[in-house]
Amino acid sequence: MIPRQWKVVQTVRERFSCRACEAVTQPPAPFHVIPRGHAGPNLLAMVLFEKFGQHQPLNRQSERHAREGIDLPLSTLADHVGACAAALRPLHDLIERHIMAAARLHGDDTTVPILAKGKTDTGRAWVHVRDDRPFGGTDPPAVLFRASRDRSGDHPQEHLMRFAGILQADAYAGYNRLLAPDRHPGPVIEALCWAHARRKFFELADIAANRRRGRNAAPISPLSFEAFTCIDALFDIEREINGVGTDQRRAVRQERSAPLVAELEVWMREHRARLSRHAPVAQAMDYMLRRWDSFSRILDDGRVCLTNNAAERALRGITLGRKAWLFAGSERAAVMYSLIGTAQLNDIDPQAWLADVLARIADTPQNRLHELLPWNWHAAREPGTRGMRHVSIGSLA
Repeated sequence: MIPRQWKVVQTVRERFSCRACEAVTQPPAPFHVIPRGHAGPNLLAMVLFEKFGQHQPLNRQSERHAREGIDLPLSTLADHVGACAAALRPLHDLIERHIMAAARLHGDDTTVPILAKGKTDTGRAWVHVRDDRPFGGTDPPAVLFRASRDRSGDHPQEHLMRFAGILQADAYAGYNRLLAPDRHPGPVIEALCWAHARRKFFELADIAANRRRGRNAAPISPLSFEAFTCIDALFDIEREINGVGTDQRRAVRQERSAPLVAELEVWMREHRARLSRHAPVAQAMDYMLRRWDSFSRILDDGRVCLTNNAAERALRGITLGRKAWLFAGSERAAVMYSLIGTAQLNDIDPQAWLADVLARIADTPQNRLHELLPWNWHAAREPGTRGMRHVSIGSLA
């Protein structure tokens, strides 16, 4: 193990004057990511990735740097994070345009402590994921985070105002206004998550967890176990067709999944009529039966995914990280989570990508910013690659 090293670069800009015309020349100053700042792109990329990729708060980073003889106060690191988020915002906007042009999105949200004046509010972190790889798609995957101080339905309206297509999400009522037929630029088609529905039955049929609860545990529900087994058969079929095209996926679902879904609906309605509305298994059934059209949409549209796990995986970092820090800085955190999450979806080293982008973004023209996006950056560095795989800005509009 070789300890890391810190390097201080001192730039000497000598001035030269012409004896004939008395003109004075001097080499231009080197580019600094932060105006008049002393932190280089590699240091900034490390701080950003440690904070938003490894969930290390800035105060812990500052303490560790101090033990290595580097004085980087917490306030300085916070200013650096804000400046980098502002510098990288154009790439975040390009990712947002790419995501809103998708035919299908995964959406979800989770609680997050957000800094407020004199206190900490319980806000929400919203995520939207574009990932067509399970369907054999070639478009690059991407993730977009947004932040808010509450869970009002106005936020999904704002976040998805330019989106029209399939939205994979849970049964959150805040999405309902997106489903209006006369919505501009078009209605959103609701597709609910079978993993959410299966989880409700699994919790009622989990024998191991019930044993740990002791004598006060509720009895195991045979109906829940039967429903869980039937839904699990649908997941087995989906694993077999993972990565195939939408037409082939629809054909397999019509042949093999449709009979299982029809049988499940008949069985569920028959047993639900005999149960009390207060029974836990009845509530799990009602969750599906009241929204059966949205659950059964997988049979008629090969673009629909069986689950919303893509969005839940994207939120996993926040749910783990919020145990280590006290609060987040709202929008700047959303920008950095979007950039790092998109890099990870494209199998890119986020820290190496951030270091290179921070060093180049100021000199990159506006019409070439797409070259710095993770999927284009990766293609430019693959061995033997002659050129970049571009997603033109025109196609993102």
